[in-house]
Amino acid sequence: MIIFYFPRDLQMMDTGNHSAVVVFVLVGLTQQPKLLLPLFFLFLVLYALTVVGNLGMILLIIVSPLLHTPMYYFLSSLSLVDLCYSTVITPKMLVNFLGKKNFITYSECMAQFFFFAIFVVAECYLLTAMAYDRYVAICRPLLYNVIMSSRICSLLVLAAFALGLFSAVVHTSAMMNLSFCKSYIISHYFCDALPLLKLSCSNTHLSELLIFLIVGINTFVPTLAVAISYVFIFYSILHIRSSEGRSKYLEPAAHLMAVGSSLGSITFMYPKVSSSNSLEQEKVSSVFYTTVIPMLNPLIYSLRNKDVKKALGRISVGS
Repeated sequence: MIIFYFPRDLQMMDTGNHSAVVVFVLVGLTQQPKLLLPLFFLFLVLYALTVVGNLGMILLIIVSPLLHTPMYYFLSSLSLVDLCYSTVITPKMLVNFLGKKNFITYSECMAQFFFFAIFVVAECYLLTAMAYDRYVAICRPLLYNVIMSSRICSLLVLAAFALGLFSAVVHTSAMMNLSFCKSYIISHYFCDALPLLKLSCSNTHLSELLIFLIVGINTFVPTLAVAISYVFIFYSILHIRSSEGRSKYLEPAAHLMAVGSSLGSITFMYPKVSSSNSLEQEKVSSVFYTTVIPMLNPLIYSLRNKDVKKALGRISVGS
């Protein structure tokens, strides 16, 4: 077990037959000094856009009665998740760009991993709920208000966060039972599963199995559900005779774009643990997922959305 003691040199301490890591060092995105400052400003801008975009979307949905519908209720929840898991990762990464030694304590590392797991899994199921909402709106329009009641919408959002919490508890508990004694250097810019497993001197079979199960289930089930929903959606669209009607129902393409980018990057974020290039592949995919997608989602849902533009117009006129 990890012993919470902080030695002066922040290295490792002897605990009998092996050493136990008490403080980790994050390698970060790059070890080239000349790239640190440009990367700091780049990710600072990306994070600022993420905060402004997602927080702005949440506030717009709250204050605009036009957007008080199930679709925008799910969208506000998605924006909250994007804002939260970006905040779990990016501020620490920004600090590390400016620091000489990027230390992170064991407890901070486990907390970061725990909250990241909650929000990533919750996002997968929120996207699934949004696909179901679009299916009901297009394929069962006369029953939409009955099926997508406020109670059902709240239960779907609650279920998404509950599944995220359950996955995070299971996975983090398994990680906390590992001993870290091979090294204290994490070859990543945040505490994620694969780089931590590489450092462990314990038997990591259970944690590797949990990665396979948790990531597999939490990507396969949402992907399958979204795929089935859109098969029915596009089938209904093809039977709409007027071109105006078809263009109206092609708006769910924004949601499909968000689903593809989010679930696709998660799938590639966790390749085989035994792969020699797994950490570098995961780092590249993680950058896209933790910084780019949270910034893009508000843009994807708002640029071609007539309701959002109309709500913004009313607020501008009112002010």
